[in-house]
Amino acid sequence: MIKEYKAQQSCERGFGFLKDPLFFTDSIFIKSPERIEALAMITGLCLLVYTLAQRQMRAALSASKSTIKNQLGKSINNPTLRWIFQCFESIYLVTLNQETDISNLTSQRNFILTFLPEDCRRYYTCIT
Repeated sequence: MIKEYKAQQSCERGFGFLKDPLFFTDSIFIKSPERIEALAMITGLCLLVYTLAQRQMRAALSASKSTIKNQLGKSINNPTLRWIFQCFESIYLVTLNQETDISNLTSQRNFILTFLPEDCRRYYTCIT
């Protein structure tokens, strides 16, 4: 029973973003119970997808015995998906003189892309 109780932390930790000031939960006004249930369902599904993506990223890093640098510059093999998202914040698709290019796609970001699914790699590497 204690093992199951302690396992709740991993699930509850996932909902910590609700307290984050960047989430703006105080700006959501939902009055009907049906809409509250719908928002809870969507939030739960998003957390599920986030957790599965983080698990896949960590498994790929472990399988290849690779590491990436965290916010402090320390090499780790278990990054959070939030950190991965932050690594990709400043990438832009730039069109200049009818030529399209992806800016700020560094070698570290390309290395991280090798551990993501093909669809993610295609999103950041293909220019249409």
